[in-house]
Amino acid sequence: MTATIATESVRTRHLEDVAGVLQRHGALAVLALLTIVSSIAFPRFGSVDNLSNIVVDQSFLAIVALGMTFVIISGGIDLSVGSVFALGGVVAAWGSQYGLVVALAAPLALCGAIGLLNGLLVARLRMAPFIVTLASLLGARGLLLALSDEGRTTYQVPEGSLFRYLGRDLAGLNVSVWIAVLLVIVLGVVLTRTTFGHTVFAVGGSEDAASLMGLHVVRTKTAVYVLSGLLAGLAGALNAAWVSSGVTILGAGMELDTIAAVVIGGTLLVGGAGSVVGTAAGVLLLGVIQNVINQVGSLNSSVQAVVSGAFLAAVVVLQTVLSRTRRL
Repeated sequence: MTATIATESVRTRHLEDVAGVLQRHGALAVLALLTIVSSIAFPRFGSVDNLSNIVVDQSFLAIVALGMTFVIISGGIDLSVGSVFALGGVVAAWGSQYGLVVALAAPLALCGAIGLLNGLLVARLRMAPFIVTLASLLGARGLLLALSDEGRTTYQVPEGSLFRYLGRDLAGLNVSVWIAVLLVIVLGVVLTRTTFGHTVFAVGGSEDAASLMGLHVVRTKTAVYVLSGLLAGLAGALNAAWVSSGVTILGAGMELDTIAAVVIGGTLLVGGAGSVVGTAAGVLLLGVIQNVINQVGSLNSSVQAVVSGAFLAAVVVLQTVLSRTRRL
């Protein structure tokens, strides 16, 4: 009898371990498998130019998604990142006429302030993150339209501006890619190796328990929204340097792509679990899926949306099953 109980206990622990590995690294495994299969099925997919295009296109989403990862792990959500991304690009393009420092400092200051406002309303006033960030989405888009004269003015980055160098290639890849890689490394360390990162997990797991432990819940929740705003503004600025202008129509629906990438990467929407590397894999996986659909060539935009939605729904269902398995 005792031996049977011990065997069942071992099996349960083994099942929990497997579920945990799949939840944390499933996106990376699917990304590797899909990349190999697509390279065989579509010869042009595996070309250096095509793969570099995927990486560059997804680098801006990756930067935004890293901030969203911290927010979701802490138990929140940030719907404003798409509008903040576009606002950051317009402000950066406007500021580029005054030099590199203004082109970077202005969008970071403004977008960071929006993140701070979101964080204070959510953390101190205990308002619902969905409502707060939805209001910020509308407010940031309205501010964007005001700065661009209802979208009729498109600010151009001047020729010869140092800011333009942030949109150029470095060692074969756009600067935005290298910045995204650096942020993945730095924020990965912050999330897993620092007190702040551990507090983010604790707050997302149980805010009440984190408070009883004496952790700085309000400060942590505010900080993750500030980080999200800063990274969205930075991504917008880098995008403006890449296209040499502040395009006002960018960012529409980006918040949904960002959330999808984070969830696909293994971060639970209920908070308390997730990883920076998983988010990076989720961003690349979305890019590869979109690219494969384009390689097929016979699928229209509606079919593409259905495929992307079905994939996300499958991932959410799988995550739910895996999380329940880990709690057994």
